[in-house]
Amino acid sequence: MLISGVPKIFGEIWWLFLLFFSYLYSSFSVIYNLHICIVLCVGTLKRCVSMFMKGKPFFCPLRSSLPAPMFSRNDFSVWSILKKCIGLELSKITMPIVFNEPLSFLQRISEYMEHTYLIQKACSQSDSIERMQTVAAFAVSAVASQWDRTGKPFNPLLGETYELTREDQGFRLISEQVSHHPPISAFHTESLAGDFVFHGSIYPKLKFWGKSVEAEPKGTITLELHNTGEKCVLNFKPCGMFGKELHRVEGYIQDKSKKKCCVIYGKWTECMWSVDPQVYEAHRKLEKRGTTDTRKQKQEEPEAVNEDADEMPEVQETVAVIPGSTLLWRISSRPPHSAEMYNFTNFAMTLNELEPGMEGVLAPTDCRLRPDIRAMENGNIDEASIEKERLEEKQRASRKERAKDGEDWSTRWFQLDTNPYTGSQDWLYTGGYFDRKYTDCPDIY
Repeated sequence: MLISGVPKIFGEIWWLFLLFFSYLYSSFSVIYNLHICIVLCVGTLKRCVSMFMKGKPFFCPLRSSLPAPMFSRNDFSVWSILKKCIGLELSKITMPIVFNEPLSFLQRISEYMEHTYLIQKACSQSDSIERMQTVAAFAVSAVASQWDRTGKPFNPLLGETYELTREDQGFRLISEQVSHHPPISAFHTESLAGDFVFHGSIYPKLKFWGKSVEAEPKGTITLELHNTGEKCVLNFKPCGMFGKELHRVEGYIQDKSKKKCCVIYGKWTECMWSVDPQVYEAHRKLEKRGTTDTRKQKQEEPEAVNEDADEMPEVQETVAVIPGSTLLWRISSRPPHSAEMYNFTNFAMTLNELEPGMEGVLAPTDCRLRPDIRAMENGNIDEASIEKERLEEKQRASRKERAKDGEDWSTRWFQLDTNPYTGSQDWLYTGGYFDRKYTDCPDIY
């Protein structure tokens, strides 16, 4: 199992050698102490190896920054490129690599899991409405890391994969680029404790309209928990003419009889709240009359704060909080140097980390081994551009070769099947990735 750090086994067992010699020169018999020391050494080594295989060794700390800051984009005119692309899909436009960020889109998908604690909290809640509220908060939090991320992730190569196991957050994820035209990314996440399964396939579509970018992430995402019949509807509101609705999310939860049990509101860039539907409607009426000031009342609602939510961000919140609301989720503060690091969150900083020893465990198709992304992360823009062009040309040559031989591309870890929850076609995980048998993986790098 690959985990979020590589164990420093030698750093852990250096003291065994000191212990060995101290026992040899103690007042006890040399043979007796040699036997004890060997037992201790073997026992600790077995424990280190066992914990390593289980993903529970002594970890190096996760990194908190990238090897090099982002490149200045001041010398490049985005408009000179984009003005030729109005109405076109951005995924089909060749952009200068300086407008990328050093992550693959597969790694971007894994950022859905930054607030996994919300799923785990939902699994532990006995009240079905509260559980659905927490799931709704997770659904909104999954896109929060995209705020102010102006860099474009690298398009995954066909057959590219990404794995992430986080023992500290209790999940492991595997994703694969299963189609190139159209570009489809499939992922499968499972709880290490067996509490939940979160999976889906995404076909990202971005269109540029001159003054705005239309994002349409088509696909199906499924979170498997105990089904109790409730339904949640969330509406990510468009910005609007004057930006009044910018970042706003509103929705509701209804029970089996389609009765609204609570209203959910907030901003995906800040926080999400829940309130009783009657209180919400009464507040809306007062708001239309101009007789309420929720922003002042927000500071008078200490009982609404949820201790499980993230820490207060440094930015000033703009969500008008209705009295009696309960906080469901609050965005985490970004690191102080985030603006120099592509506006990455703390979680995003760690996604492409490659420590000594990982290459022997990873599948050869993993994003961390992709040379153009690695070069860009290390601050070598020229090498990154050359490698990106080489990889794309290699992919085109492979596609032509398959077409010449009449061969179809065969996915490795996912297959197109019927989603048992939606009844529609979806890319489902076939299993076996973490058995570490990668002999038939394609050579894409």
